[in-house]
Amino acid sequence: MDSYVVIGNPIGHSRSPQIHQSFAQATAQIMSYERLLAPLDAFEQSVRNFMQQGGKGANITVPFKEQAFAMADVLTPRAQRAGAVNTFKFEDNGCILGDNTDGAGLVLDLKRLSVQLSGQRILLLGAGGAARGALAPLLAEQPTQLVIANRTLTKAQQLAALFADLGEVQACSFDQLQQPFDLIINATSASLSGELPALSPACITTQHTQCYDMMYGAEITAFNQWALAQGAAQVMDGLGMLVAQAAEAFQLWRGVLPNNLNEVLTSLRKTLTH
Repeated sequence: MDSYVVIGNPIGHSRSPQIHQSFAQATAQIMSYERLLAPLDAFEQSVRNFMQQGGKGANITVPFKEQAFAMADVLTPRAQRAGAVNTFKFEDNGCILGDNTDGAGLVLDLKRLSVQLSGQRILLLGAGGAARGALAPLLAEQPTQLVIANRTLTKAQQLAALFADLGEVQACSFDQLQQPFDLIINATSASLSGELPALSPACITTQHTQCYDMMYGAEITAFNQWALAQGAAQVMDGLGMLVAQAAEAFQLWRGVLPNNLNEVLTSLRKTLTH
């Protein structure tokens, strides 16, 4: 039986086994998928050990995505762009292929939610790994404007310069934002601690602006609560992105894209709230 894992530290909270087991069932794939806790100072050794045991691939989560990028023998173009790897495929010749499915998962989920991207004004909050992974797939959808806002302006500027060849990207600090957007994507981790980016209400046009938080939880996230209070037309969390990026990884490994994403998402949502 082909075996796969999700590697992280901590890892006990990961929903990935539930997701991939559902995908395997829906696509008649014979495979196992487990959690693997890697010591903070022994990520590479943990990966090598799993490969020696016959492992076929792995998902990589916090805090190892940059280490995974450095460890990969071959990188997909989107992983190269993102500067981080969240998916390994172990080839028969021992080569490690590194991919990044986060941004593709975000766009897939936004489309599932019928969010228009082409010709829209998009605001991306944050300039860390999550934002970086999202930029190329978002720009490929040809928005009219994409603004990266970050607490530290220089980080946003560096990121905008890195992706300037793919489209119109601008950078600013939070306090410079005074114009409305069609879509606001929160790629900061502020919601994990119940905090908010210092965002002006002027960024939201009542009953028009849509807001997406990459974080998720049993309750509505702090960012989405704030957005609703400002009159946002729709708020969405990142649980669908989690499922969609997993589907992209599954396709890389097994050559088939699962079509039961909505069922998996509904099942996951229930486990969060019970």
